[in-house]
Amino acid sequence: MNERLLVVDDDRVTRHLLCSLLESAGFTVTAATDGEEALERIRKDRPPHDLMLLDVWMPRMSGLEVLGRLRAVGRRPKTIVMTGDDAPGTMLEALKGHALHFLAKPIEPERLLEVVRAALDSAFVPGIEVVSARPDWVELVVPCDRESAAFIEGFLAHLDADLTPEVRESVGYAFRELLFNAIEWGGKLDPTRKVRISYLRAKRMLLYRIADPGPGFRMEDLGHAAIAHPDDPIEHMRVREEQGLRPGGFGLMLVKAKVDELIYNEARNEVVFIKYLEG
Repeated sequence: MNERLLVVDDDRVTRHLLCSLLESAGFTVTAATDGEEALERIRKDRPPHDLMLLDVWMPRMSGLEVLGRLRAVGRRPKTIVMTGDDAPGTMLEALKGHALHFLAKPIEPERLLEVVRAALDSAFVPGIEVVSARPDWVELVVPCDRESAAFIEGFLAHLDADLTPEVRESVGYAFRELLFNAIEWGGKLDPTRKVRISYLRAKRMLLYRIADPGPGFRMEDLGHAAIAHPDDPIEHMRVREEQGLRPGGFGLMLVKAKVDELIYNEARNEVVFIKYLEG
C-alpha cells in the first residue's frame, strides 16, 4: 500500500490522532495545519496526494475555500470533508467542491478507515452540476450513471437527517426508485445524458422533482409492473413470467404508497412527489 494522504485540520490533537491511525493502517500521511498550507502542499508535494481529509472550519482559509481554489491549482486529490457542522449549507458547498464523502466529527476510527479505503478504491469522479445550493431549494444536474445516482442519494439523505426515521425511509425509498428509473430507462445509463433533480423543503412539505432525458413512457406499456394493474396487483407477475423477467415490479406501486402525492407530466419523463410533514 503506497497511497499518499493529506490530513488538513487546525486542531493539533485531532490532526495527530488521524495521522497516527492512518499511518498504522499502512498509508503514507502528510499533515497541514490550515487551508493555505494544504494548497501549498498540493502544489508542491511529489508524488501527488491520492486523497485529502479536509476539515471545514479553520483559520485563515476554510476547507470550503480550499475546495473552491483547487481548480486554479490544477490538481484535485479525492477529498473527504470532515466537520462537526452538518448544516445543509455546509454540505451543499462541499458538494459544489466535488467532495466525495462526509465524515462527522468526532470521527470513529473504523468509520474513518472504511470511508478512506472506499474513496481510494473508487474510480468515481463527481460530475454533478449544482444549479441551486439553497438549503430549501437544491437543484442538481446529474450524469446518468449508477455511481452518480448512489452518490446523490446518500448526499440528499443528509438533508433529511432531522426528519423522523419513518419519513426518511419513505422519502429515501421513493427518491431511490424514481431516480434509478430515470437514469436506467430515461437516460439509458449513458453518463453523457443528464437527469435534473430538484429538492424543495418547505415548513410542512418536502417536494422532489426528477426530469430525465428520455421520451417518457405510456402506462399501458407497463404490463410487467404492479402499478399498471390497480385492480389486480399480482397480474403483473404473470406478465413478467411470460416475458422472462425476474420477480419484482412493485417499485412504483410502493412509491405511490409511501408518498402523499405522485404526479407525472404528460410524457411521463418528469415526475414530482410530495411528502407532507407534521407541525
